[in-house]
Amino acid sequence: MPINPTVQFCPLCGSRSAEPFHRDRKRDYFRCLSCDLVFVPLEQQVSPEQEKARYDLHRNTAFDPGYRAFLSRLFQPLETKLLPGARGLDFGCGPTPTLSLLFQEAGYRCDNYDLHYANDPAVLEQKYDFLTCSETLEHLVRPREEFERFLRLVKPGGWIGIMTQLREPEFTPFGDWFYKDDATHIGFFSRQVFQTLEKAYGLRLEFHPDSVMLFQTSEKPRS
Repeated sequence: MPINPTVQFCPLCGSRSAEPFHRDRKRDYFRCLSCDLVFVPLEQQVSPEQEKARYDLHRNTAFDPGYRAFLSRLFQPLETKLLPGARGLDFGCGPTPTLSLLFQEAGYRCDNYDLHYANDPAVLEQKYDFLTCSETLEHLVRPREEFERFLRLVKPGGWIGIMTQLREPEFTPFGDWFYKDDATHIGFFSRQVFQTLEKAYGLRLEFHPDSVMLFQTSEKPRS
């Protein structure tokens, strides 16, 4: 399948500078020359129904030690930033909310939202001290809109914690990278992408091990 030669708009930064980057037997991939996001064009993305069918195959449970240890990669560094009584939102909690449970067990209130499994618009009208997005960012069709939603949901000085596998071509060529082979993964982020977001939105960014990124929002409210 040949790569579509048409230059694409980047779904994250909006620039018309995304060029063909890679192809496999199933999909094309474009890379934005402005922010470095690699993404699958809209016409080759799976439908919401296909995406949910894939999620339904997950067999994680809230008290599975391995799954809890996996989510602790994000929970532990973020928890050190929080004040007692902080309230958060786990965006993209999946069919078995577990990250929110870790925060609740540590004494924090944490709501859940998921397009397929916990689609409660009311939680998106609140303000939070922190927001988590674990293994969800790579699924978003409109990542710019969703990231700006995160910023609206988090109070000034609050935290956004993200976990998504980083694209690191110096270690693994994109063509050999397992992460791209999941049909529901449509956006692939590098350190440069997150640094671009940091600068564009006036945030403070921290990189942590295991592909965890923490953003702190400005103390001044966004206009």
